[in-house]
Order: sequence, then structure tokens, then C-alpha cells
Amino acid sequence: MKKIGVLLLVFVLNCTNNNNRLPTSEQTIEIPELTLAQANKLATLPIDCIAVEYPNKLGQTLKDSTQLQSPKVLHPAFYGCFDWHSSVHGHWSLVKLLKDFPQLEHAEMSKQLLRKNMSKENIAAEVAYFHDDNTYERTYGWTWLLKLATELHTWNDPLARELENNLQPLTALIVSKYIEFLPKLHYPIRVGTHTNTAFGLYFALEYAQTTQHEGLENAIMQTANKFYRNDVNCPISWEPSGYDFLSPCLEEAALMKGLLDKKYYLKWLKTFLPEIFNKAYVFEPGIVSDRKDGHLVHLDGLNFSRAWCLSVIADDVEELNHLRAVAAKHINYSLPNLIGDSYEGGHWLGSFAIHALSTFNSEKK
Repeated sequence: MKKIGVLLLVFVLNCTNNNNRLPTSEQTIEIPELTLAQANKLATLPIDCIAVEYPNKLGQTLKDSTQLQSPKVLHPAFYGCFDWHSSVHGHWSLVKLLKDFPQLEHAEMSKQLLRKNMSKENIAAEVAYFHDDNTYERTYGWTWLLKLATELHTWNDPLARELENNLQPLTALIVSKYIEFLPKLHYPIRVGTHTNTAFGLYFALEYAQTTQHEGLENAIMQTANKFYRNDVNCPISWEPSGYDFLSPCLEEAALMKGLLDKKYYLKWLKTFLPEIFNKAYVFEPGIVSDRKDGHLVHLDGLNFSRAWCLSVIADDVEELNHLRAVAAKHINYSLPNLIGDSYEGGHWLGSFAIHALSTFNSEKK
């Protein structure tokens, strides 16, 4: 990739002009946008996998031989896309894209897939599985399930009401699991992968606030205050680890943005991540050396999740507006590589890209 003067040549999502660029002290970065053309491309990822049963990673603990069943028998709603949580990702992706782009190219096919998989009968089987395994998908799959529930709740469409009602027994069960589990968790999990506690609370808080579920919101608030309110000097320079797809520091900062009033949040943030207030702050995207490697490609996910966290953190904070350029750079690094026959992240990374693009564009308005 060549540099000309101080301009960084990056992936162009739209026909761009000077109004579609973010200036920084050293470079000009194209603004990433989720257009209809991009939405049509990204929709192909879940369409191509949510009804594909194999290969599959069940993540299952067998109690006896009766549990040796196919993925589709065990999880008739969410059996595709390699694993349970990625299937939930995929269903959320289709709901999000249909909600934001009613003219989506494969809208009818997407609706048929959603209606077929998320039937009352299929969700009932998922509920039975979760009743039988108290720790299954805790809390990464839980939080994505609540993200799906939130998207359905805020989509003004008859199909959304049908699917939301079908999903409600599983949604309610996951909420009850959160409320039961969080008081038992004495220490936060600060890794950059599935079990990260801050991310596990991130979408769950959005669900609680959107649906005005006071019990869940209170449980999250108590947990977050206990774990994070006194944190200072998060070692963000230590990130990322080799297989990370979440930033422990940024996930925590994004979560606390939703819990604290603006004045106190900025005071907290200046002690937690003081370096990000420097307008010349440099935070390079995670480098992916081999996109055929399912673990190394996690770093594309890290770039997208960093981008959405940075967008949330910078929202309505003028002194942090420079973080939008950092977020854009992260998106632009990974987005051009998302679709391809040898890409090992297709079954889940589309949802990360959609959320990053949606958050980036919503926070700038």
C-alpha cells in the first residue's frame, strides 16, 4: 500500500469527496458508511450459513449418550454458522439489515429464513436445552441473544412482532440467568475473547434500558460498579493478545458510558484511559497475518469491536472527536477483506462489521 504525501490510501466504501473524509494531524481517512450496496454484500454472509449445519462446533458437555444428537436436533433455531452464538449473530444481522434497509436485495428470502428458524417450536427446544445446561454460552451467547431481542423489539414490522413473541421464552430465560448469575461473579473476566464480562454486560444493558427491565438493569449496574468504578490506568498498550476479538479496556469504557452521567463518566474516563484524550493518540489496528486461520482472523473482529467502542466513547464528547478517525481506520483496515472463499471469519465477522458501521454512523449524527 503506497503513501502519497500525508494521505493514507484506504478502502473507499462510497463515491467520496472532501465531505466524506476525517482529517487528522497526519492523514486523511475515508469515512466508512453502511450503504445499501454494502448491506446487500454483508447479508450474503448469514444467508449462506444460518441453514448450514456442518461444520459445527457444539461446545457441549455430554451428560449421557442421549445427548449425542445432531446440531439441528439440539438447536433447531440456531444450528448454523459453525456454532450457536455465531448463528445468533447471523439472525441478528438479517434483522438489523432488514430493519435499516427494507429494500434489501434478498429481503424475502431473509424473512423466510428467520420465520422458519425462529418458530415457537424451535425456540421451545432451545429453552429446554438452556434449562438443562446452566452455563451454556455464558455470557457471550447470552448477550448476543439479548441483542437480537433488542433489534426485534425496536423494528416496527409485523414479522418483528411475530419473531419477538416466539423468542420471548428464551429471552426471559436468559434475563433470569443473568440476574441469578451476576451476584455470584466475584471477579470480572478481563480477557479479549468470549467470556469478557464487560462485553457480556454491554448488549444486555442495551436490552434492559430499551425494554425498561429494571431488574436486569439494576443487576448490571451493581455488577459494573463493583468491578469497574474504581479502575484506573487500564493497560491498553498491552493490547491486543494474539487471538483477541474484543478490547478489555475499550469494552469496559463503552459499558460504563451507558451507566454513568456524562460529567462523572468523563472524570472516570480520564483516570481509566487518560492517553485517549491526547488528540495525537495513535492506536493502530490489529494486524491479521493469515485470514485462512480461524484464530488469527479474530483480529479483524477486534478492529470492528474497537471501532464501535471508540464511537460510543466519543459520542457527544467534543474533546474525544479525534477518536472517530481512529475508529474509521480500524474499520477500513478489515472491511475490504470480509468476503472471500478462503476467509475463516465469514460465519461471524459480518455481524461485527455491521454493528461497527451502524454504531459509527449513528454516533456521528
